[in-house]
Amino acid sequence: MHAFANPARFLRIARPLTPVLLLSGLAITAAALVYGLFFAPAERLQGETVRILFIHVPTAWLGMGGWTAIAIASLVELVWRHPLAALAARGAAVPGAVFAAVCLATGSIWGRPAWGTWWVWDGRLTSMLVLLFLYIGYIALAGAVQREGGSSRIPAIFGLVGAVNIPIIHYSVIWWNSLHQPPSLGMGSSAMAAPFLWGLLAATLGFSLLFGGVVLARMRALLADIQAEARLRRKAQEV
Repeated sequence: MHAFANPARFLRIARPLTPVLLLSGLAITAAALVYGLFFAPAERLQGETVRILFIHVPTAWLGMGGWTAIAIASLVELVWRHPLAALAARGAAVPGAVFAAVCLATGSIWGRPAWGTWWVWDGRLTSMLVLLFLYIGYIALAGAVQREGGSSRIPAIFGLVGAVNIPIIHYSVIWWNSLHQPPSLGMGSSAMAAPFLWGLLAATLGFSLLFGGVVLARMRALLADIQAEARLRRKAQEV
């Protein structure tokens, strides 16, 4: 793990990998969404509205996955003092927040014809909204620490504490009475028809590649800002 702690070594890997992830993610996502919009069949009960599945479900998974990445990076920073862990957590925060917001928006659009309302204070919806607020809080806290020169351990602790919400989101449809349907996919099992399953998996792969590319791009930008600030500080001291 510490083999990648050197910024120069990290950049040698991240520079060529970033466009590969972004371009492949765009291509696969576009193909999956075209399939979902024009070629996937209508569902027996939900009709044409089921097509939003190909955006809603991957963004929900990656909204939770983004905070999971923040929690893992925060743990690595707190325990092993990895110098790039804080950058990884900050890099995952913004795309994770975007995916969480898209999940809530598409879920609201999907819920209108299915439930007859744009929003209900359901366990799954409410816990996902809490996740979006956690993202916003983390981004603000990490930015304040960066500007004011505080300890990066503060947002790391926040990232670990916020991870408590991830299993709540996942199990909310099981623990409480919910309008939201239970999971259609499990470990080694699926209640989803093949035309939807394969398109969903392709969309998830594409969005995941995009997520990884954006995280690397953000980490590179954050690292460049830190290096530029360090150079300015050295010049000021020389004067």
